[in-house]
Amino acid sequence: MRDLEIRDDREAGRLEAVSGGEVVGRIEYFVLDSPERALVPVHTIVEPAHEGQGIAGALARELYGIAGREHSAVAPLCPYVAKWSERHPDEAPPADEALLTAAKGWLAEHPGRF
Repeated sequence: MRDLEIRDDREAGRLEAVSGGEVVGRIEYFVLDSPERALVPVHTIVEPAHEGQGIAGALARELYGIAGREHSAVAPLCPYVAKWSERHPDEAPPADEALLTAAKGWLAEHPGRF
């Protein structure tokens, strides 16, 4: 998609893909602070009219880019991001099992968040 802008709305916990002023996709995530700092993607959503255009992959790539720039890990609970990371090990280091367990625990403790 040629005019895709990706912006991080950290306060809302959304990484948004914007095209033509319209949000066409997003990753919903939270920030985990313990046992180490991590971005935890929970859902990836692309609007139906924009599927198949590489938007979800661009969002996943940028999420890992942000994590790298912030010296944070990524603990993917979102099935799409987990699969993307398996296909791109050079860009997406695997998450430690303890970190994934902590992320799942945080999510269970905040059932209304997502």
